[in-house]
Amino acid sequence: MSKREVQASVKDEKLVKKRRDQMIKGAVNLFIEKGFHRTTTREIAKASGFSIGTLYEYIGTKEDVLYLVCDSIYDKVREHLQKGLDTKKGTIDSLRQGIADYFRVVDGMQDEVLVMYQEVKSLSKDALPYVLEKEIEMVAMFEKVIVLCIENGELSLPETKVKMIAHNIFVQGQMWAFRRWSLQRMFTIEEYIELQTDLLFQAIHAEKR
Repeated sequence: MSKREVQASVKDEKLVKKRRDQMIKGAVNLFIEKGFHRTTTREIAKASGFSIGTLYEYIGTKEDVLYLVCDSIYDKVREHLQKGLDTKKGTIDSLRQGIADYFRVVDGMQDEVLVMYQEVKSLSKDALPYVLEKEIEMVAMFEKVIVLCIENGELSLPETKVKMIAHNIFVQGQMWAFRRWSLQRMFTIEEYIELQTDLLFQAIHAEKR
């Protein structure tokens, strides 16, 4: 699926990236505090450090800002996941390590993940499929490692459960952000990683038995 282009009247690509990075940072804080719908473009401009007129040199609508925010967040998570998840080894240890690295990425991007989880539904119809496809691609990375574990004889699971486990891992990582008001009163991120990973493998070993 092709990337949705957000039009800018400014032609300097480096300046466009710089201003949009400022815009994304300012918008994330506002979306957490007020939500997407209650946040105005004037507030986004102010939080970004420039005027409303300058803001519209880099976007067309407020929905463009939300798209840029979600697109940027998914890119950052995927970039970290690609570094931490070894999709070639296919061992239990590599899967455990990949899960831990992903959960730590979420821990470091809690605000961004929370915005993504809460506001992605507000994306326009032409932007939503592209952004959600990025999530499916990341889920598929976990799925690939699980399949390799099966091929290497380290796991035994039917195909339907492979897909479900991959989705569960992804959601459990996000849950650390969107349930933080409760979870982080009880656990550190390392305790959460250990508990969730143990629960996952208990279910897998129960399936094998």
